[in-house]
Amino acid sequence: MLTWLWQYIKPYQSRLILAIVALVATSALTLSIGQGIRLMVDEGFAAQSFEGLSQALSLFAIIVVALATGAYFRFYMVSWIGERVVADVRIDLYRHLVSLPPSFFEDNLAGEIQSRVTTDTTLLQTVIGSSFSFALRNSLTFIGGLTLMFVSNIKLSLIVLAVVPFIVFPLIYFGRKVKALSRESQDKVASVGAWAGESLQHIKVVQAFTREDMVLNQFSQSAEGAFDVALLRIKQRAILIALVMVLVMGAIAGMLYVGGSDVLSGQLTGGELSAFVFYAIMVAGSLAAVTEVYGEVQRAAGAAERIQELLATHSEIQSSASVPISDHAINLSNQVIEFNGVNFTYPSRPDHKALVDFNLQIKQGERVALVGPSGAGKSTLFDLLLRFRDPQSGSIEIEGQNLKHMNLQQLRDAFALVPQQPVLFSANVWDNLRFGAPDASEEAVIEAAKAAHAHEFIMQLPQGYQSFLGEQGVKLSGGQKQRLAIARAILRDPKILLLDEATSALDAQSEHLVQNALNDLMKGRTTLIIAHRLATVAHVDRILVMDQGALVDQGTHQQLMQTSALYQRLAQLQFDVKHLQ
Repeated sequence: MLTWLWQYIKPYQSRLILAIVALVATSALTLSIGQGIRLMVDEGFAAQSFEGLSQALSLFAIIVVALATGAYFRFYMVSWIGERVVADVRIDLYRHLVSLPPSFFEDNLAGEIQSRVTTDTTLLQTVIGSSFSFALRNSLTFIGGLTLMFVSNIKLSLIVLAVVPFIVFPLIYFGRKVKALSRESQDKVASVGAWAGESLQHIKVVQAFTREDMVLNQFSQSAEGAFDVALLRIKQRAILIALVMVLVMGAIAGMLYVGGSDVLSGQLTGGELSAFVFYAIMVAGSLAAVTEVYGEVQRAAGAAERIQELLATHSEIQSSASVPISDHAINLSNQVIEFNGVNFTYPSRPDHKALVDFNLQIKQGERVALVGPSGAGKSTLFDLLLRFRDPQSGSIEIEGQNLKHMNLQQLRDAFALVPQQPVLFSANVWDNLRFGAPDASEEAVIEAAKAAHAHEFIMQLPQGYQSFLGEQGVKLSGGQKQRLAIARAILRDPKILLLDEATSALDAQSEHLVQNALNDLMKGRTTLIIAHRLATVAHVDRILVMDQGALVDQGTHQQLMQTSALYQRLAQLQFDVKHLQ
């Protein structure tokens, strides 16, 4: 864990050096208190001297002030490093996560990932900013105190030192157990968080089906499982701490007996024994403290492993590094989108091809609709165009250039996607619309909202464009959310427009208004439309009929009504054929 963390700590070496200097200084000052105690006993109490007592107390006061000053710098510097390093880890982790393809998030629970970004990194912050400093200071105190013990009295030191092997081996044994249990505990806690987030996110469905008791029971089982694992970890740490205390205090008791006998026989002064006892207590206390912190370090090690697993996740979708963005801007003035012999299979369904030897060419400015039964491969085409996934064979080209050889950001900047289920963020209206064009002016945002017929209902919200929409736009109706999603696409002003049944959530009046806005938006743009309701695409330039991953027919609405049995069947299922003819 420390080897991995060093890459984050290294940029702040100057602060680390100051923190270490402060640590060494405070440890030395803490140990020097023992000499103050020796002077107080021998020069003050034993000598019956008020002057000696006064000098000893003055020295003690100076040491305390210096110790407090050093402690301030130590705590500030170490805490700063801890907070800074964890912030850097979180940024790196999030940067890596947003670069992973959507397929990764389909295979992993969002709550589990969030737990690693938040809970696991918080454990690291606790160790770096607090526990590690505490452990290092006590380690220095242990080494310094042990050294002073040997300088003071070798015989007594050997008595105390005899128990160290009995502490070190249990420390290693129980430490490994704590690390494994900590990892399991974090996994259980993440599972609890994921389940809670999912059930609360869909609270309407939970309550509509009156399944509150069921989800509570499932959550309780997860929470109890996390508690049971945590309890095992706590027991291991408790056994370790108790064992260390018994051994250390037993050694001190033996040392006090031998040392007390030497004082009574005149071989030691009372001050020397007092100083030695102080050092022994400091050594014992620091060893016990390190033992306790060791458990926290093992917990952090488990958290670090979980974070490293995410950082090590490899994305198969890589942006081309061979061509700089500035030299490879997409010019779609004469663009043609081409699918050449594309075959694609989802990893979760290896025996079923989503696209089979798919060939298609789309001209610049052409409006193309994709129709067909569920599972025909329509949404897969969108995913492949945006390079959310790559085909197993064949190629996809824009303007004669293979998508795999293009910069991902430059490629996706050419598109605007309006999904069937509109996506809004926990922000106000301004922020949600400007997601399509962050630098857009207020006038441009308002014009886009008007074009999508969203301005009127936005102005009726409590704070207008400043209104907070709640998680996933929960405060809006389905039609209102869809109109905001369309306004965001209008604001983006894309070269290629991808519409996934963009009017599906609208009522008849809103659909008519938005369809007119979309018709204006589609002028001069290459547009692909996934359509389940044929009435919305009856007047596009070309309709592609898909079935089981293959392109089975294409043409205008009138042509397909004459030539395509599948299209005719789809039309008959939806409305009166004669009405469209």
